[in-house]
Amino acid sequence: MTERPLGDLLRELAPQVLAALLRRYGAGQFDICEDAVQEALIAAVQQWPRTGRPDDARAWLVTAARRRLIDQIRSESSRRDRERSEAMLHEPLAGVAVAHADDSVQLLQLCCHPALTASAQITLTLRAVAGLTTAQIAHAYLLPESTVAQRISRAKARIRETGAAFPAPLGADDRLEAVLAVIYVMFSEGHTVTTGGAIHDVDLTDQAIHLARMLHAALPEDGEVAGMLALLLLTDARRPARTTPGGRLVPLDEQDRSLWNRDLIAEGIGILERSLPLGEAGPYALQASIAAVHDEAPDAESTDWAQILVLYRLLERQTGNPVVTLNAAVAEAMVFGPRAGLASIDRLAASGRPVDAQRAAAVRAHLLERAGSIPEAVAEYRAAARGTRSAPERDYLDSRARRLGHRQ
Repeated sequence: MTERPLGDLLRELAPQVLAALLRRYGAGQFDICEDAVQEALIAAVQQWPRTGRPDDARAWLVTAARRRLIDQIRSESSRRDRERSEAMLHEPLAGVAVAHADDSVQLLQLCCHPALTASAQITLTLRAVAGLTTAQIAHAYLLPESTVAQRISRAKARIRETGAAFPAPLGADDRLEAVLAVIYVMFSEGHTVTTGGAIHDVDLTDQAIHLARMLHAALPEDGEVAGMLALLLLTDARRPARTTPGGRLVPLDEQDRSLWNRDLIAEGIGILERSLPLGEAGPYALQASIAAVHDEAPDAESTDWAQILVLYRLLERQTGNPVVTLNAAVAEAMVFGPRAGLASIDRLAASGRPVDAQRAAAVRAHLLERAGSIPEAVAEYRAAARGTRSAPERDYLDSRARRLGHRQ
């Protein structure tokens, strides 16, 4: 059997190790627990290639992180605090070597600290548990990186001010909105990586889907939890067709739909059909419904764009999200023509709402190309290419600009 890549294994185990420390030492400081886990991961990267992976990698990491946590507390605490902390730390870690229960959802709930604002809960959890970088989180929320970094620092300070305790969640639905937001951003970043040379981070999308499945199993009657799981499955089903064997990005209307994962599509649609009658569809259920319309169409020409436009307008009314407005502009262009879509983008730009300039340029380029405005489309494709940190996306946008440039 091929051994799993070390990075994938450590990413899977890191939240479990952090959960073990927080569960045992919840009265300790969150950032110290996080630092201890990071140091244990670094030690694993340095040692395991030489010594071989331990039989129980999770237990090894928990032990290493625990030792580092004890060292930090001993070196940084006053004598009185140290005596109290050591009394707690010397309690045996019962069952750590054999307990492998997946408590990832509970960890998300723990980190969504009730003393924090919703935005701070989400940001801190994405950084500490999901392992997203400050840049990735900033991109997801259209914020400067400095703002995200300050939000994380303030969140940790606020937790310290409240005594550094992490209140246990009251049930599966406690802090649910923040947990769903974390899972959504995790999947989005994995589905389209915002930096580097890969278009997908399959490990991250798989982790998000796993969390959504666990949450749905705990809350089977919650329409938004069901909508989240359906959305992730219906979106991930298209992954095999999103790139060529050489890694080139393939847009939705050009994908080979025979490569789509029909099992995931059937599962996602089944979840939607069971959950939609439970009540009014929320944002995740609406997005899942849009994904279902795409996935059920046998080809691009058969897509029911009128239905997609209605769903996007409902979603825009609920969220006010400018990303939704951009997506709705594409649907509007497919129903009423590219000039109608371009007019929607112009209204968005004039509204003063925060807009992802790179994404807006890419959408404008696509619609200008459809409208036959080739020089303007080339300029927008080039602007979009300059604005992305993703190498596959940049290559795709540059190739579109070059292809259209030859037609001028």
